[in-house]
Amino acid sequence: MPAESARLVLTEDAVRLGRVAKDRADAIDQCGELLLELGAVEPGYLTAMHEREASVPTFLGEGVAIPHGTDPSRVFVRRTGLAVIQFPDGVDWGGPTVHVAIGIAASGEEHLGILTALAGVLTDPDKAARLRTAATPADVVALLNPKPSDD
Repeated sequence: MPAESARLVLTEDAVRLGRVAKDRADAIDQCGELLLELGAVEPGYLTAMHEREASVPTFLGEGVAIPHGTDPSRVFVRRTGLAVIQFPDGVDWGGPTVHVAIGIAASGEEHLGILTALAGVLTDPDKAARLRTAATPADVVALLNPKPSDD
């Protein structure tokens, strides 16, 4: 089925743990720079991530934010990708505190499976705590790439 073949899978190379950010802008920069490093975006996307945050804050709850670009910035997306960065000490996100920022670069709808998995994590306080305190990139990948078998 085409939807399955387009499914985005989070990989360990897109996860950074134990990071520090001086503020929300720094955290967004780190997400954008990781997306750039991964080859998912062109440099212009980073500016658009800040533009999106200024117009629509990306805090979701449970210490998680999903910084991403504006619709016009899709021209800077080379391929759909995610960048997960954990900030154990937290980052002031204009009021709420963020411990995990998930940068999203999407040219289509491939990221929706990860967002669905993330919604499942955020509605379960134990899973949300595991995401905020994950000790390895594999722990993050396991939480956000649930197995189809539903074990």
